[in-house]
Amino acid sequence: MIGLNHYLFLGAALFAIGLFGALTSKSALRVVICVELILNAVNLNLAAFSAYVAPKQAVGMNFVIFLMVVAAAEVGLALAIIISLNRTSDVGAIGSIRRLRG
Repeated sequence: MIGLNHYLFLGAALFAIGLFGALTSKSALRVVICVELILNAVNLNLAAFSAYVAPKQAVGMNFVIFLMVVAAAEVGLALAIIISLNRTSDVGAIGSIRRLRG
């Protein structure tokens, strides 16, 4: 049987992988994907705690849905910025974006 500890371990592993990727990657697209992985780890832990603490109430699940909407909006905005930068100046790396400051 899968218990709360299994979900927490999986969420911690996803969070660590996402944090490592976000801090060490030079590609802007890869950083966005790693931030999305971090948000999904938080969602997994929130859903697990919600199911464990109050299984008949859907309060935690409502927060998970809200976080998923925020994450989708964040990814849409980040991808639009990255695509716009690629079209105008062929910039895709984090170091190249810093050069655009002037």
